[in-house]
Formats: sequence, C-alpha cells, structure tokens
Amino acid sequence: MLHEVLSAYLERVEQAIHQCSNVYVERYVEEILTSERINLRVRLRFEQGYLLEINEAVVVANNSLISLDYRYHCQDENNCLIFRYDSTPHFPNLPSFPHHKHLPDAVISSNKPDVESVIKEADGYASEGDI
Repeated sequence: MLHEVLSAYLERVEQAIHQCSNVYVERYVEEILTSERINLRVRLRFEQGYLLEINEAVVVANNSLISLDYRYHCQDENNCLIFRYDSTPHFPNLPSFPHHKHLPDAVISSNKPDVESVIKEADGYASEGDI
C-alpha cells in the first residue's frame, strides 16, 4: 500500500492538472517502486500547443516528501523553451545549487518549486499565449 504522504501528493498533482484550462494529458505515469518511493512522469499538452513535462523521483522519509531528482520543462508551440526547473548539478556557482531555472536567455538561481505551482505557471503562459 502506498504511503499516505505519497497518496496525498499524487492527489494534489491530479487536482492541479484538473484546474488547468484547455489541457490534454498525453502521459501520466506513476511508477511505484516501493510504498515510500515513486517516479512521476507527466506530459501535458495545452490547447495552444504548449507542452509541460514533469519528471521527478520522490521518496517519503520521516513522514516528509523528499525530492531525489526533478525536471519540469515547459515549451511553446514552436518547441522554444519557456522555462525549465531542474536539479542537474551543472551550475555550481549558483547559490541554490544544484537547483536552478532555465529561461530562454538565462539560467537563474531558484529553489525547487512545488509541482503544483509549476503546473499553474505553465497554465498561465499557455493562457496568455505568449512568453
């Protein structure tokens, strides 16, 4: 049986997706590795052609959700980057290392956002229809 913290987390992710406007779920995979560890892979396509890909590995430790790795990638209908948050350790000089955010013309320091806010951020860009 899946740990209640993971179950609640997955429910919040699903609710955030349902609150989006004009979105189609191309892929939604909850890979349950143990009762306390999952990999989540989601691909959301917005009506305007925008794409949000969510890839993360999370585990429960001491009744808290811990992110092992993540990548949240959003692009427009022309496959141009809007933003990507990730934890790949390739910008060691950023204060939030290894966490950071890619923008079209820069990489900036950023703590790991919660996935619900990333979904809302992507939905906001898709609703506006421009960067």
